[in-house]
Amino acid sequence: MASLNTNVGAMTALQTLTSTNKNLATTQSRISTGLSVGQASDNAAYWSIATTMRSDNKSLSTVQDALGLGAGKVDVAYTGMNAAIEVVDEMKAKLVAALGASDDDRGKIQSELAELQNQLKSIGDSATFSGANWLSVDTNATDHAAAGTHDDVEIVSSFTRDSAGDISIGKINVDVDAIKLFDAEGAADATTKGILDLEFTTSAAGDGGSEIETSVSTLSITAATTTDVDISDMISEVDGALAKMTTAASDLGAAKKRIDMQNDFVSKLQDAIDRGVGQLVDADMQEESARLSALQVQQQLGIQSLSIANGNSQNILSLFR
Repeated sequence: MASLNTNVGAMTALQTLTSTNKNLATTQSRISTGLSVGQASDNAAYWSIATTMRSDNKSLSTVQDALGLGAGKVDVAYTGMNAAIEVVDEMKAKLVAALGASDDDRGKIQSELAELQNQLKSIGDSATFSGANWLSVDTNATDHAAAGTHDDVEIVSSFTRDSAGDISIGKINVDVDAIKLFDAEGAADATTKGILDLEFTTSAAGDGGSEIETSVSTLSITAATTTDVDISDMISEVDGALAKMTTAASDLGAAKKRIDMQNDFVSKLQDAIDRGVGQLVDADMQEESARLSALQVQQQLGIQSLSIANGNSQNILSLFR
């Protein structure tokens, strides 16, 4: 039935053209943004997952920064510890040379020992990175920035979200108390002292000498009562300190290796998460390009169809001529 009031053909053509234009706008948006799911209305589930994972990836980026900062601190402490080991090793050699030496020679050796002790203190005080010093600390101080770090250090190493959505933060621990060389803490409790300022007592009884209370960082061989037995005790204590420093350096090296491995893993994990998010929300540009070409043709045909349908009303006039 031909009707002026109701143009069924035009209505159908208009609906088709409107649908085509809508699909074309969606395709153009995907091409311009590169995303097939750019907002929650596109796909609520995928958008929610992608948003959460992007947020977690930003947290992992912060974890990488923390690992980098931690690696710097460990590297500085490790470098300082290695330098101190070389100095203490030199001190042990000087003490061995002092056995049986004359008083004059001992005085010369003591001058060298004093300089080596100054160097140890300089190494401890200089091993600072971003305000943290793990080799020279002050347990009594409350201002860690000014007195070195004297608590166990925790380096943020991971950010994890479980299936229930709960978050956990992983940390790498460094026992500063086990690696410190100097501790300015003034209490008598020897356990709070560092490796080099921990006091020990020589045992020279029975050979004409007397006990000497000293430490690796303060020992002296020029006192009148210092005997070869005292020096032998000093050599033993210095060797013991050297063993502790070697263990501390090994612990720092292990921590540094762990940090490097974790940093590499976090970097790969971020890439994997990016790929996973991309699988959910990224647009297939080849597919979208083909769809765009098809929709453009459909749009042109829709416009032509609507034009033909609108022209049918003009044909009704010929029936009344």
